[in-house]
Amino acid sequence: MGEPDDAYHFVGRATFDAAIAAGDFLEWADFGEYRYGTPHPEPPPGCDILLEIDVQGARQVRARHPEALLLFLEAPSDSDQAHRLRVRGDSEAHVRARLSYGPGERETARDLGAVVVVNADLNETVAEMGRIIDEHRRRRDVAGTTAPGRESGGER
Repeated sequence: MGEPDDAYHFVGRATFDAAIAAGDFLEWADFGEYRYGTPHPEPPPGCDILLEIDVQGARQVRARHPEALLLFLEAPSDSDQAHRLRVRGDSEAHVRARLSYGPGERETARDLGAVVVVNADLNETVAEMGRIIDEHRRRRDVAGTTAPGRESGGER
């Protein structure tokens, strides 16, 4: 498991800014001292797109694709979130900063109409997300709103 070596493409700030100006990204966001962006994806016919993005990017996806399903994943509590960040090796400064973003991110997710999923158990969370996505597909197909480039996005 893991990501392929070409999963990310690193560029300098000037190149990234030029790509923003040219409209090359479906979404992009500033996070701390870094910028992240998703080029406009080209899914095979009949396939959905699943993005792992923050609420800044989700806001852009919602604006471009109002029909998109947005999932907001959150830890069961701030203490669980802090523990997860520490276990992965994040500094205490990063843990504090990340926790400070939480309330605003939750509010933004609600404002965007995201479905909130509490990630207490990985297997249960994946199953719940699968059920939500399947139900969204059924509703979309019944309504006849199938469109290429559908997105299903979520929070990191």
